[in-house]
Amino acid sequence: MITIEFARTLYPADADSAHDFDHVLRVVQLADRIARAEGADADIVRAAALLHDIGLDEGRAGHETSAANRSKDILREHGYAEAFVEAVAHAIESHRFRSGPTPQTLEAKVLFDADKLDSIGAIGVARAFAFGGHRGQKLWADVPADYVDPMDGHEADPNQHTSVHEFHVKLKKIKDRMQTPTGRAIAEERHAYMVGFYEQLDREVKGDE
Repeated sequence: MITIEFARTLYPADADSAHDFDHVLRVVQLADRIARAEGADADIVRAAALLHDIGLDEGRAGHETSAANRSKDILREHGYAEAFVEAVAHAIESHRFRSGPTPQTLEAKVLFDADKLDSIGAIGVARAFAFGGHRGQKLWADVPADYVDPMDGHEADPNQHTSVHEFHVKLKKIKDRMQTPTGRAIAEERHAYMVGFYEQLDREVKGDE
């Protein structure tokens, strides 16, 4: 089985704190939990969770395809059966919110939910602002109702797309995109906390609290 120690060597040590190996480990924990509850193949889910972001060193745009292709090579080199390789690759390729195919298997749905759950709740707020700081984004912005999602906030002008923009165009929509009953249950609490935070932030910035 692909181990944590081996997987760690596949990720850059200098990744930003929103996309570092700690993120991978949190996704692994969530994916294990959801897989047990939903009866998914735990080995496929764990391998996919450990390898899902190995394409980030080639850039975030399209990294799901790069990671899926690299995972195939790695798993084949480790002697895994082709059905297992393809199942892991599909889960990885379909784990993104904005791009990639729709998750078709239970294992792919589990990975999607685990990865998305790490984007909401308290950890999601922390990640959003850590990434915003990494990109030099403003702390707050008044998002117009007609703001158009640039498809990938990391590629947008930091002065035009902030963590608050990301909340409005992506993060607050994640709860309704969950793929499994367990994922939906976890998302409910995390979503409520996150919405409350952004509402409080807006009040404090405007002096309305």
